[in-house]
Amino acid sequence: MGSMALELREVTKLYGDFRAVDGLSLQIPTGALYGFLGPNGAGKTTTIRMILDILRPTTGSITVLGADSALKVRTRLGYLPEEKGLYKKMRAWSVIAYFATLKGLSRADAKRRAFELLERYGLKDFAMARTEALSKGMGQKVQVLASIAHDPELVILDEPFSGLDPVNQNVMEEIVQDMRRRGRTVLFSTHVMQHAERLCDRLVVIAKGRALFDGTVGAARRLVPRRVQFETADDPAPLRGLSGVAGLNAQGEGRWEVELHDGADPQAILQACFEIPVRLRSFNAAEPTLHEVFVKLVGDQAREASFR
Repeated sequence: MGSMALELREVTKLYGDFRAVDGLSLQIPTGALYGFLGPNGAGKTTTIRMILDILRPTTGSITVLGADSALKVRTRLGYLPEEKGLYKKMRAWSVIAYFATLKGLSRADAKRRAFELLERYGLKDFAMARTEALSKGMGQKVQVLASIAHDPELVILDEPFSGLDPVNQNVMEEIVQDMRRRGRTVLFSTHVMQHAERLCDRLVVIAKGRALFDGTVGAARRLVPRRVQFETADDPAPLRGLSGVAGLNAQGEGRWEVELHDGADPQAILQACFEIPVRLRSFNAAEPTLHEVFVKLVGDQAREASFR
């Protein structure tokens, strides 16, 4: 098989006249950690359900691990649905082992794997607890471990970070990064940009069922002009004449922002400040955040997405 773990070609999903997904094409290479970003209602969950063959596309085709249906390769897939939920009376270890046996592991291997995973991610003390006694964060971790217990090649996580406190978010990130280190392919959807920023190699931004961007995090950042912020009591007007400067804007109380042309070096602005001189109280040349990229791409719909 080729090096693509997942391919979508012009996939559309109609509900009556409503286009939930609209001509979406996507190629995810084996071993990639891909973020699937978009506001709520953008079509992320619908797309994931089509990838898993829970829903059928209206038009277009999907190839998963070289097969024309996820059902043919289901033992090689892991899936965490957006609606989290566990069998309340089962013990934590047995939930993980149960899902592993559904994917082909023997009962003995499944049990061993469940305890290994619980120990590895700091849940060993909860192995015998009934899932109804677990906190939300603990329960969600157990559910993620259940979805990867059979060591799938392709893992699809729908909003894995939603509703988790920061400590449990960190553990979730660790689980994702461990899978990636072992050469697994991971696709996770989120509307919280910070996770994508820390984790992804590449990302696709979707709104109203269409892909607005598909590429590396670095390429995404280049969609937003770089800006430099600084504070000074001097007049920085001479900076307007520099070749890399697209604009100089007063922010009030001695704070200024320089907008740079593509490819311009923020350090050149700093150098010019020394030479003019413009005496600086502070100078910040941070890269654009994915949040800024997202707002630029998605516009008004970004207001509907929650950022924490």
